Amino acid sequence: MGVLVLLRHGQSQWNLENKFTGWVDVDLSPKGEAEAEDSGRKLKGFTFDKVYTSVLKRANRTMDIALEAAGMSDLPTTYDEALNERHYGDLQGLNKAETAEKFGDEQVHIWRRSFDVPPPNGESLKDTAARVLPYWSAHIEPDLKADKDVLIVAHGNSLRSLAMHLESMTQEQVLNLNIPTGVPLVYDFDSKSGEATKRGYLE
Repeated sequence: MGVLVLLRHGQSQWNLENKFTGWVDVDLSPKGEAEAEDSGRKLKGFTFDKVYTSVLKRANRTMDIALEAAGMSDLPTTYDEALNERHYGDLQGLNKAETAEKFGDEQVHIWRRSFDVPPPNGESLKDTAARVLPYWSAHIEPDLKADKDVLIVAHGNSLRSLAMHLESMTQEQVLNLNIPTGVPLVYDFDSKSGEATKRGYLE
């Protein structure tokens, strides 16, 4: 089994502005660019055989900046919207504080942090997992089983749903999981059972 590294994109401009982003194609902030470069320096010493990323700019630019900083180039790369961030529906583009004022803190907290309650016209974490995990099983897991080392550059909720699966988390446990921007998270796999072992973040 290969090694898997998950990397959440660096801070986006809308992260900075405290807006719900979802599938809106927002670029990195200057801090996000710096986080991506720093993550690349932490990845020196890895030799990836394959890279998977979403179709959104903030993940793609993080990948490009990180791989350049790591001294890697021309790696086989697959872009797929199955790895996109959770779709926030009617909340996309709204300031989070103003949304809480409009709908109430409790309701917004439920939309953001519950497992299976989606915002209006959007996706819950359960919905996000329903597209991430079949893609994982069909495309990424076979690469790892073929002893390929894989980097996934994606988003907070698409990566949370994958980490939930890898670590066999309950619906309650995953609610407390936060994946920071621009910090690589490494998993090893047992060659016989295929079970994942969390090596941890590269700080």
